[in-house]
Amino acid sequence: MQAAALKHTLHTVNEAACWVSGVAFERGVPREYELRKHTYAELKERGLGAQAAQHVIKKVRDAYTSLHANLRAGNLGKPGSKRRLKAASKPIAFRPQAAQPYDDRCLSWQYDAQTVSIWTVAGRLKGVRFACSPNALKQLIAHRKGESDLVERDGVFYLIATCEVPEAEQQEPERFIGVDLGIANIATTSTGYQAAGRGLNRHRRRQLELRRKLQKKATKSAKRLLKKRNRREKRHAANQNHIIAKTIVTEAERTGHGISLEQLRGIRDRVRLRKPQRVALHSWAFAQLADFIVYKARRAGVAVVFVDPAYTSQRATRSRTVRSGEAMAKT
Repeated sequence: MQAAALKHTLHTVNEAACWVSGVAFERGVPREYELRKHTYAELKERGLGAQAAQHVIKKVRDAYTSLHANLRAGNLGKPGSKRRLKAASKPIAFRPQAAQPYDDRCLSWQYDAQTVSIWTVAGRLKGVRFACSPNALKQLIAHRKGESDLVERDGVFYLIATCEVPEAEQQEPERFIGVDLGIANIATTSTGYQAAGRGLNRHRRRQLELRRKLQKKATKSAKRLLKKRNRREKRHAANQNHIIAKTIVTEAERTGHGISLEQLRGIRDRVRLRKPQRVALHSWAFAQLADFIVYKARRAGVAVVFVDPAYTSQRATRSRTVRSGEAMAKT
């Protein structure tokens, strides 16, 4: 009952968002207030509440703001390119399961009972239970602020809450731990820590071969297994990146050092590889690992700087060799 109401709500609001996107595209993407004048009455007639209608309009306007920012930054290709023309020549579309924002007027949390009261097109649902870890619940109680997003993934509904966690006071480091990122070794630090990429690369190759076999078979059961394995590799890689980032930040916090990361932005535009090597390069989640290190370091009060990646591997190797020699001399 609750799942059906939430599913119908997401489909309704995202269908309405597609209609609002078409209106915005036809009118040259006006400002949010002007777009509201052309669409708000129709959204109300579609069964959306006042706050839900406002959020749909704002979601559409924010999507076009992001699109135009990507176009200006050249993230969708050069002017005249096929990819750029495809993105700019039609209205933005929203998936039926796409996230819908909720504020405190249409979503309330009962932390003690671990339930929420949430607006749907079928009316208000009360006593909807949510599950999370004890640590996540503590953080939710202490730091939740602003909107939460309702999203459906593989038939399961998630509430993604926004938490504003205060940053620790940043200490001025005397030295920095250099972090060299790679494919054979995901991360290598100047202090000797090495996160080997052999296991993750083996996992990715296995997942790739399984996908190829299932896609080639193309039966109903094969398609069902493909759907079941969806995002499994991504989750595994994210978990490994969390472990590596936590290890590096913990060491920097313990020793009072800062962290020096390579600035690898735009590496896929600079590097040209043969076709068999492209899968490895484009599966390399170095940006995600850097983001994890940055936010964990900010929470721990550890300074992070980005440096030119040229020759960082050689410098890290020399630093590890010197440290190894010092340890042998002391022994």
